[in-house]
Amino acid sequence: MGQSMFIVWRESVEALLVIGILHAWLSQQPGNRHALRMLWGGVVAGLGLASLLGWGILSAGDWLAGPAGEWFQCAMLLAAALLILQMVGWMHHHGRDLKRNLVDSAAAHLSQGSGIGLLVLAMLAVAREGSETVVFLYGIGHQQDGSDLTGFVIGGVLGFALALLSYAALQAGSRLFSWKRFFQVSEALLLLLGAALLMAGLDRFSGQLMGMDVPEVLYTVFGDPIWDTSGLLDDGGTLGSTLAGLTGYRAMPSLAAVIVMAMYWLAVWAWLRPKPEARLEARTA
Repeated sequence: MGQSMFIVWRESVEALLVIGILHAWLSQQPGNRHALRMLWGGVVAGLGLASLLGWGILSAGDWLAGPAGEWFQCAMLLAAALLILQMVGWMHHHGRDLKRNLVDSAAAHLSQGSGIGLLVLAMLAVAREGSETVVFLYGIGHQQDGSDLTGFVIGGVLGFALALLSYAALQAGSRLFSWKRFFQVSEALLLLLGAALLMAGLDRFSGQLMGMDVPEVLYTVFGDPIWDTSGLLDDGGTLGSTLAGLTGYRAMPSLAAVIVMAMYWLAVWAWLRPKPEARLEARTA
């Protein structure tokens, strides 16, 4: 429940931010009634596209059975982990320019007169957030093997309610709960969740590999643990399984798991470190 609540909360707040920026700017423009209708039409269309993607993914998962279904779920888990890395990196580097870029794009589309460009802009922005939510939730659901479906759904509903409250608080302005603090905390939690999804995908990949006729060295790399900390913290226990679901912790990791986790956090460091021009601006500021 906690993972689905966090994902829906974070993605909904980001979607509300985009809609709020566009709505606030359009509300200040003369003769804005048509433009505002295009904005809300784009929001509805974006939600429709995200729903269509969700239906497609669920249908594909149901249609694929046996090993093919396992490979599909494995691919979705890995895609969700990589998407988290890409999304966090993009927002980390471009978040400060988000409002300006959105307003500039909206102004350019509005100047064309028809408002279709504005509708498409809103549709793509909402569809992007909705599609990310769909992929993340699908990955989380299969990370948990579909257990506790009721709690999963309740978590999503609570996440959206929390997003509405959070957005209102963020818009009100607070030093303790600012947009900067929101993105810092949520990015860190998203990256940890990305590691958990990556490990869940690797577990499924290793399970499929163990049933195939492959060289013995692969059984060793993907199947044999290189240490055992289950005596200190068992990932099958209450605390350990919670930590595993949130961070990808494994009490008995294989060599492949250690390598993949190290590569993931190396990619995080490389992706999020300040760019040379950003460091130069910081020195001259």
